[in-house]
Amino acid sequence: MQSAPVKSSFVRADGGSAAVEFALVGPIMVVLMIAIVVYGSWFLMAQSVQSLASEGARAAIGGLDASEREALARAEIATSVARMGALEPAKTTVRTVSDAQRMQVIVVYDARDNPMMALGAMLPLPPTIIERQAVIRVGGYS
Repeated sequence: MQSAPVKSSFVRADGGSAAVEFALVGPIMVVLMIAIVVYGSWFLMAQSVQSLASEGARAAIGGLDASEREALARAEIATSVARMGALEPAKTTVRTVSDAQRMQVIVVYDARDNPMMALGAMLPLPPTIIERQAVIRVGGYS
């Protein structure tokens, strides 16, 4: 009678395979999660800046002349950015460009010192200066 061959315990042991798999996949997953957080926060900031520009332009419609429209836009943006949690008012700048037919409200936000941007130092980062604009028509209606 012949006995079955005995497998060694080394061949049957598979307890370390999960650790090896995690060592291969874990760093990729961590980098992916960091990228999701960094880019998600950047999209939040960019959308907030666009919202500020749109609200400033919307408020400027009520002005009777270019200086009053600019004052209304700046006041609305200053009020709105103070209420937002995503942006710091000190890092937000506003420019306006007007001619006889339209007014352009440009909002620029400096996100260089944002902690989320620092978190993604190992990633290809989105632009740290976020500039968005909105345009309203102020004349030329025929």
